[in-house]
Amino acid sequence: MRNIIGLTLIFLFSNIALAGDIAKGKAKSGVCAACHAADGNSAIAINPKLAGQSAKYLAKQLHDFKNGKRSNATMAPMAGLLNDEDIENVSAFYASQKVQHMAVEDKHIAIAEKLYLGGDADRDIPACIACHSATGEGMAAAGFPAVGGQHPAYTIATLKAFRSGDRANDANEIMRDVTAKMSDKQIEALAYYLAGLH
Repeated sequence: MRNIIGLTLIFLFSNIALAGDIAKGKAKSGVCAACHAADGNSAIAINPKLAGQSAKYLAKQLHDFKNGKRSNATMAPMAGLLNDEDIENVSAFYASQKVQHMAVEDKHIAIAEKLYLGGDADRDIPACIACHSATGEGMAAAGFPAVGGQHPAYTIATLKAFRSGDRANDANEIMRDVTAKMSDKQIEALAYYLAGLH
C-alpha cells in the first residue's frame, strides 16, 4: 500500500512540475520577445506566433531545437540556453497568452475551408480538423498544435519544409505524409485561411 501511495505522490508532483510556472516563464522570455514579441504575437511574418500555443507542443519544439531534432540556426542556440525547467516555464507563459487572429481573405476560403473541414479525397489528404480542431486550437493532450491565427508566411514555410523533408520532427511523419500530397495552391490558401480561424 505504501508503494502505491508513494508512486501516486511522485506522479502527482511530477505532473505539477511539468505544468510550468507562468511568472517565471514571463521573466525568462525577455530574449524571446525580440523575434516573437513580449506576448507571443510576433509582428514579423516569418516568425511564429507563440501566444495560445499548447505548452506541451512548445516544450517539444524547444527540446527538439536543443537536441538537434529540429534544425534552425537561430533557435538551436537560443534553446540551448534553457534548462528543462526554463523550457516548461517559458512554454507555460506563451500558452497562457491570447493569440491575435487576422482577417481571412475571401479568395482563399473556398479552397481552404473544404480542405480544412473535409480534406481532399482525390489526393488522399485527410481533413485538417481531425488533428487541429474546428477552431484551429489543436489538441494539446495529443501534442497537435494550434494553427489558428498563425502568420500565413510562417505556415507556408512550415508546410513546405514538411513537404520537402527539411522539417522532420512530426510524430509518425504525419505532416510529411499529408504535405507530400498538397499543391502549392492548397498550401497558400490554407495558410491564409488559418490566419483568421478561431
